[in-house]
Amino acid sequence: MDLGFRGEVVDFYHRYRRGYPPAVLDALVGAFGLGEDDVVADLGCGTGQLTLPMARRVRAVAGVDPEPAMLERARRAASDEGVSNVSWVLASDAEVPALAGLLGSRALGAVTIGQALHWMDHERLFPALAPLLRPGGGVAVVANGTPLWLQDTAWSRALRPFLEDWLGTRLVRTCGTDDESRRRYADALTRSGYAVHHTDVAYEAALSADEIVGGVYSALPVDRLPAPGERAAFAADVERVLAPCAPFTEQVQVSLLLGLVPRPPPVRA
Repeated sequence: MDLGFRGEVVDFYHRYRRGYPPAVLDALVGAFGLGEDDVVADLGCGTGQLTLPMARRVRAVAGVDPEPAMLERARRAASDEGVSNVSWVLASDAEVPALAGLLGSRALGAVTIGQALHWMDHERLFPALAPLLRPGGGVAVVANGTPLWLQDTAWSRALRPFLEDWLGTRLVRTCGTDDESRRRYADALTRSGYAVHHTDVAYEAALSADEIVGGVYSALPVDRLPAPGERAAFAADVERVLAPCAPFTEQVQVSLLLGLVPRPPPVRA
């Protein structure tokens, strides 16, 4: 399936998509007991926003994505940051069982899915991941805040109707960040035998109008981007719409849905 993540969209994605604060990595490391001997797989890794900081906490990470252009940009980011313990794997969630062949006898400490599960078949994915994970490890479904046009702020409420008019469609997709989707994911993890826990990391970030425009571009398929010659006018229109709402503050809540593989009971002497 072509998701449109290629061409200029990839650079917009890399530049403008939110990263993850250290507290998120701390929560993942603590939940799964990750250490320097662990290998982690990051599914739907994009350009490495979660892959690269995770690689600094563990032995190695496999960044998995179905979009070649995303992986190529992620490789460049890893090189720029001096991160050398990541393997980039071109694959979709449907090909996850094949990871077992790459791992050999080693079990994964964790599988992370950062704001990408809405592209995947989670009902099939969660059971398929369980055999790849060590006891005490697990699956982390990470929702990295609400889309820019669905937030409870004056500037977001102004942005949404402008974008809907420009795109000619209603913007209702939450990218898996809404409560109903999170409940469905939690229920599916439970049915697959995981012990489910939740934790949140909240922080406040200041945005510029340029960052909001770039964030919008990063979410559009390549065929819906404004033509290069139209982008100055588009950006000016967004700034005009948002101007009465300045300054632009984003309240980001990173929601971590954790499915842990139970540890076996201790053997009594």
